[in-house]
Amino acid sequence: MKSQKIKSLINQAKKILITFGVPLNELSERRSEKMAMVFLAVADVKKESDFLKAKDITDKRSIKTRDIIKYINENFEENISSGSYDDIRRKDLRLLILGSIVLNTSPNSARNDSTRGYALNPNFAKLLRKFGSIKWEQKVKKFIFKTGTIKEKLNKERIIEQIPIVLPTGQKLIFSPGQHNILQKKIIEEFLPRYGYGAEVLYIGDTADKFLFLNDEKIKTLKFFQIAHGELPDVVAYVPKKNWLFLIEAVYSSGPISAIRMAELKKLTKDCKADLIFVSAFLNKETFRKFTVDIAWESEVWVAENPDHLIHFNGNKFLGPYK
Repeated sequence: MKSQKIKSLINQAKKILITFGVPLNELSERRSEKMAMVFLAVADVKKESDFLKAKDITDKRSIKTRDIIKYINENFEENISSGSYDDIRRKDLRLLILGSIVLNTSPNSARNDSTRGYALNPNFAKLLRKFGSIKWEQKVKKFIFKTGTIKEKLNKERIIEQIPIVLPTGQKLIFSPGQHNILQKKIIEEFLPRYGYGAEVLYIGDTADKFLFLNDEKIKTLKFFQIAHGELPDVVAYVPKKNWLFLIEAVYSSGPISAIRMAELKKLTKDCKADLIFVSAFLNKETFRKFTVDIAWESEVWVAENPDHLIHFNGNKFLGPYK
């Protein structure tokens, strides 16, 4: 339980960050509290009177993530593990850096370099030192209006991070960011052109939108199982000239075509008119190795980092359905 003095200081820091445009109200209570403490540590503010002399990069104030944890533990009645320094960088500093409130003093260092330092932006330090003065909030809002809000910068960042995908038909889709969706992009743009014999994509599920793309009419024609079912594979593609239906799992952290998974899909697709091909797709060999023992016989494996090769889990066939 924190003392009233420390609680008051953290609440003041929260108020300042909200005025600076940081969306603390969208975060959990603990996340917003930690971000406020990180902000205070970077500015070297231990008590409310220290706001008047907040330090910035021009004062040669640069603090590493491990030292931020130490500062917080020593001054704000915390006991944060020294091993959680990466959480400080990824979670607690991210919005502060995005809003240019905090600057990275070693911008060319690797993202996970624990020796990178962080310092307060002189423009925000100037405002921070005047905290509590007349019309302080109006002055800050006027400054933020010129520089842009963090929400605006976040929206731009999300747009940059989105993954564009082009279907074999030329139709363009936008996937949300993430390794799983990067793999799905490779399946559609690299696996199917190589091994799909002109396959039509009938279904793709985005991590943020389960039914990002769905050709419901064609799926019903093939008597595929009820599309609303929770057991859908990640990608479904149909080859009209061979009457093949690819059921493809994009395996990033779980979910290859195991013997159990194959049995479930076969049961669900018992009335399907097409012949089924089961594929487990991986980004790299390292991930593939983790799941090798789980992969079902009579299925195919494709590794995106070696796109011109397939691994066949049987031996009496190359690529095709097993009847």
